[in-house]
Order: sequence, then C-alpha cells, then structure tokens
Amino acid sequence: MPHVLAQDLRNAVLQAAFEGKLTAREHTDSNVFELLNSLSINEYDGDIPFDLPDNWAWVRFGDISTYTKTKKKINAQNADPDTWMLDMEDIEKGGRLLVKKKVSERKAIGDKTVFNKGNILYSKLRPYLLKVLIADEDGICTPELVPFDMLGKTSARYTMFYLRSPYVDDVINRVTYGVKMPRVGTDTMRNLYFPLPPVEEQIRIVARIDELMAKIDEYEKIEKDLVELKKTFSGNMKDAILQAAMQGKLTEQLESDGNVYDYLDNVASLKASLIKEKKLKKDKTTDMVEEEYPFDIPENWAWTKLGIIANLRPGKTPPRAEPTWWGKENDVPWVSIADMVADGHVSKTKEFISQAGFKEKFKENISPAGTMIMSFKLTVGRVSYLDINALHNEAIISIFPFEDEDRTLQKYLFKVLPYLTQYGNSKNAIKGETLNADSLCNLYVPLPPFEEQHRIVDKLEQLLPLCESLEVMI
Repeated sequence: MPHVLAQDLRNAVLQAAFEGKLTAREHTDSNVFELLNSLSINEYDGDIPFDLPDNWAWVRFGDISTYTKTKKKINAQNADPDTWMLDMEDIEKGGRLLVKKKVSERKAIGDKTVFNKGNILYSKLRPYLLKVLIADEDGICTPELVPFDMLGKTSARYTMFYLRSPYVDDVINRVTYGVKMPRVGTDTMRNLYFPLPPVEEQIRIVARIDELMAKIDEYEKIEKDLVELKKTFSGNMKDAILQAAMQGKLTEQLESDGNVYDYLDNVASLKASLIKEKKLKKDKTTDMVEEEYPFDIPENWAWTKLGIIANLRPGKTPPRAEPTWWGKENDVPWVSIADMVADGHVSKTKEFISQAGFKEKFKENISPAGTMIMSFKLTVGRVSYLDINALHNEAIISIFPFEDEDRTLQKYLFKVLPYLTQYGNSKNAIKGETLNADSLCNLYVPLPPFEEQHRIVDKLEQLLPLCESLEVMI
C-alpha cells in the first residue's frame, strides 16, 4: 500500500517550489535575463505550463544543460576494475543510492557511459524516470542513465528536484515511447520547459525543499504505522489505533520504566486516609476479577478500575420549574453535553447557574479549569477539558486522577476513555447505553507505567489527527 498522503505532500512541495511559492524574492538576487544573454539563450515565450515570478524565466532544458551532448563511452571490460559502476537497480525511485559497487564486483560487459563527479544522472528508461541523483565520484553506468551538467551555475540539486517533480513526470509519461522498455526521447528532454530562477533563489529553494522533505519523511513513518495498523486491526482506524495503544503495541516497553504497582499501592493508601478523614466518600468499586479482563496487556502494566485511580464526581441539573436556580451570562457556567467538544476544550456554556443555585444546590462545589470531564449518558464517552471554572449536569462526570501532579494520567485517560467506555467492558458492549456511577467506577482500565503513558500519549497525538484522511484514501 503506497503512503499516499506523504507522496501527495512531496508532490505539492515540489510544485509550489517551481512556481516560486516556497521562497521570497530578494532585491540582491542576480538578473536571470542578463544570465540568458551571456549564454546566448532565449527565454521561451510560447504557451507556458504555469506562471513564474517576475525575475524567473522559462527556458528549454536542452539550452541550459548538456543533456543532449554526446557522451563518452567505454567498454566495461576495458575499465579500471576499481572504478564505480552504477546500474539502474542500484538507485531507489527518487534517487537514493542503495548500493555502490566497483567494476570488479560486477559481471560487466558491453559499452558503458562515463560520468564525472558532480554530474546529474537521469534515467531515461521507464518506469525509472524519477531515478535521478548527483554523482559523488567518477564512474561508469548503464547507457540508460544520462550524465549531464547544468550551465550558468544553475544548481544541480535544484535541477534534480525539478526532474523529480510531478509536472515533469506527467509530461514525460505522456510522450514516452516503446512497449517492452518505454523510454523518454532526447527531443523531449531537449524541449522540456525549465523554470529558471536566479542562482541565489535556487539555493533558497533547495534549502526549503530539504527542510520540508525531512518533515514529510517523519510524517511518512507515521503513515506507515497507520497502514500497518489498518492491516492488523479490523474496523474503524481510530479505534484500531486506540486498541493497539491499550495493548502496548504502539510503544516499546522499557526496563527503565517505573513500577505501576507501587503507584497503585500509594493510591490505595492515599484513598484510605482521605476516607478516614471524611474528605472522600467510599466509592462502589468492586474487587478485580482476572477472568473479566478485556484483553491481554504487557507484563509491566496492570489492570485497574477507573474508580481506583480517580475520584469521579457527577454533576446536577436544578429543577427547571425553579427559575431562581438558573442564572444569566455573568453567573456560574453550567456545562451540558451540547457544550462539550469531543477531544477538545470547553471555554463557554449556553446556560448558567445563579449564585443562589451555586450555593444551595451545588454547595459551591465547582470543577476548576483544567478538569477533565466526560459524558456518560446518551452520548457516552465524550471527553473535554474545562478551560473555565464550571459546573455541569448529571450526565457529565468530572474526573480527578489521584497522585497525578504533572497530569500524565489525566492525559492518558483523556485519550483512552472514549474507547474504553464504548468497548472496554468484557461482559457486554455498552455502546449507546447509559452508564451509571457503579459501572463507571468499575470500568476496567489498562494502566502502563507513567513513562510509557507519556510515550503512548505522544504517539496518539501523532497518529489520531491523520486517521480521517487516511480512512478515505486507504
């Protein structure tokens, strides 16, 4: 399966580069038209493929390069055995050199083309047209590779990128000849349109392309992970990624990670103290039952329950028949499910609670900004962060993880709870059903060490935003 989005991005970058959209013009740049005059080259003024900036010029590729000049040949058997000999298969599509061998390491026969260090080497044979690279030493190659130089200090790397561009590929695809081994003709290359910027801007364009391609390479690694996950897990891609994350299949388990069991022991002690001091009510969490664990997890993880690792606080809805509890815009914000943005932030609400309602109905017990809230009735498993101090209705719960000063556990739960509330119960699927306080407290949660929670969250923040596009294209 090709990594379609990454390749689309590469094509878009190259097209933008050769339209002058990646770089700015500089008043200190040299004059392209003076260069053309010095080389006795005419600007092409016929039907052009696309518009160029003012100080650029369309020229014929054969005028600005030595592509069509006669190449020096040598019989491979007469070549120095220590000479680099380049075959088509040594080059990956796009131009990366896969292997480098000497004449003595080949079964070399017949005429070969001589090239020199700094030459651009371009494959005229399909389907290898995008195989283009710059020689880093002298050598010989198959005649299907054409070595050439550029004139007027035109950048070899700028030219290399242009020959890899979707525009050039499309032009040559339409005119290649031959059935068994189709190739591009010399006349096509001689007359190929070439967008010529000032040399100084060529350097800026190459630097910008290098910068963006490095980022796309990283993106492609992520896309590859998604494609593999799509093959491994059935169903919706987002769910597949979350399932993989919660089984420890997105991240590496490291011996240096902390002990999650020590954390659970500390939480148990803390809760016991808070309950004894009457600062926390005893919840309805039941004992863990191994036979009910939903799926296998890594050895250094632990199955726990949401009510064990977090304090869950549901909201209230004052009677509508008592308008004194309901306020106006300057009163206390009150969140309903309609105010929640999935995987987002709540910064405003449609309704408010009066100061009287806040004191009498809610006992001034407000969820502070930064709290994670989750819906658990009708719309099950929608999570958001509060950007404001707010109250909420009884269909929403505030979740306060224990022993979580840097909010690592909160971030982890924020990513995985939407999936767990839908599919995480081993006894039955609760999708579309209404949860209650008991079932929420007893929701099984796979708990990695905190260090791995960090890694999982980072990985999910890379992968999940790509899901929607990839679902359409894969």
